[in-house]
Amino acid sequence: MKDTWKESIYLQREELARKLRDPLEHLAAQCTSAWGEREKLDAILAAGFAGIPHCASLYCVGTDGIQICDNVSKSGIQPEDFGRDRSHRPYMNEAVPAWGFLLSDAYISQAKHRPSLTALQVVRDDSRTLGYLGADFDLRDLPATAELYDEPGYWRQVKGDPAIRGAVFQQCRVDSPMDRNMEQALSILEELLTQRGVFQCQIHFSSSQVTIWTVEDPFRYRILDSEALNDPDICLVFPSCSYPADATIPQADIKKILSIMQALRFSDPTIYLRTASINIFNGMVSLTFSCDGSHYMPYLEFLLKDTSFWF
Repeated sequence: MKDTWKESIYLQREELARKLRDPLEHLAAQCTSAWGEREKLDAILAAGFAGIPHCASLYCVGTDGIQICDNVSKSGIQPEDFGRDRSHRPYMNEAVPAWGFLLSDAYISQAKHRPSLTALQVVRDDSRTLGYLGADFDLRDLPATAELYDEPGYWRQVKGDPAIRGAVFQQCRVDSPMDRNMEQALSILEELLTQRGVFQCQIHFSSSQVTIWTVEDPFRYRILDSEALNDPDICLVFPSCSYPADATIPQADIKKILSIMQALRFSDPTIYLRTASINIFNGMVSLTFSCDGSHYMPYLEFLLKDTSFWF
């Protein structure tokens, strides 16, 4: 199984830190003798810039967070930030580990308003800390060092708008055009999902529309309104397609899933299903109820729960 997004971030940060620690430590050692001398520090950073992979800019700051030299980047020496107070920036407020190297959490840069991160290397004179060598990185310049993570396959619940939850018992479901034509609409969806190449659908019961994605054109969605959901001819628009062999949800279970969604829509006049989705490759089903609570769960777990569980 692939990593979660947090594990993927950790692995990429670990790999980047491994590449940066030694060259930054070596460059920081060179800065000790020139500490407090702006032009000498500029020259040292300019000479060592190429040795810091993927770096956007280098600079030195005192222990108070005040920049004591110019920025050094691929385009040369940039004096605009000399004397800048960086003490309030996120990377200056993280605790530097005892070994003297910190790779910050990502943040949004002030100049370009883009996701960035900073590496800080302590500059020492014997046992005395003089300040820090800073190296900024634009996330766009960093290579991906881990595979794209997989969505977790366990049940997750996400709370929605508290204003909706607070007024839930003051509302009552009103029949939508899709509600009045539910069996035909779901039969059309079953055909599209099992025979016509649709691999994901987002069903909006209250507004009587369905958003679909097809294996033939996965980067564009299509919207079926109540008129389309009431006309079986819509199936002719989508070419016949074999059910994907690598789909997680078995073809025979699509009808069962849709039937349970129908029951959840009509079982209670106050707490009712408002939107739902199916992704046959993820093997996940999502549900959003009138109380604005959303659930993401594996299709098998969904099939095992009857309406009494939800109400």
